[in-house]
Amino acid sequence: MLTMNEVVKEGSPILRERAEAVSLPPSEEDRNTLIKMREFLLNSQDPETSAKYNLRPGIGIAAPQIGVGKRMLAVLVEDEDGQLYDYALFNPRIMSHSIQKAYLEGGEGCLSVDRDVPGFVPRYHKVKVKATDLDGNEIELKLKGLPSIVFQHEIDHLNGVMFYDHINHEDPFERPDGIAIGR
Repeated sequence: MLTMNEVVKEGSPILRERAEAVSLPPSEEDRNTLIKMREFLLNSQDPETSAKYNLRPGIGIAAPQIGVGKRMLAVLVEDEDGQLYDYALFNPRIMSHSIQKAYLEGGEGCLSVDRDVPGFVPRYHKVKVKATDLDGNEIELKLKGLPSIVFQHEIDHLNGVMFYDHINHEDPFERPDGIAIGR
């Protein structure tokens, strides 16, 4: 079981490196790592388990955040309509995106960042993502709103980009063109 002890903190070089593609079909080791990443999100969102193991709640995690420089991510988040997005994916890539931007009204956080970083993080409101799931199926997701933002945040980790790299440092609360997402 992954705990916060395995989560790499900002300043670690792996968080600034571009992750390597996973060879498909994935090795048993890569598959097990991805399963553990998804389980971490489930555990972190369960109040009893997160309290017992002192887990910070997470809605997404990328392999570099646990010290693995491979293109893998897990997401477990609900959209504004209550639809659950529960994915553990190899080699995700953004195929297209909207012109319209979006951002979280309360800013973004990250399991690898133990401090508040104030400011709006402009993202694309909609993205289309292609990836391979745990069963080896190539999937295509059309995402908008919060799920779109979460996928962009995690794919950034695979490219060595931190969320605060997107904040306008001269005016952190400059409202990007587009719409704010509530959370």
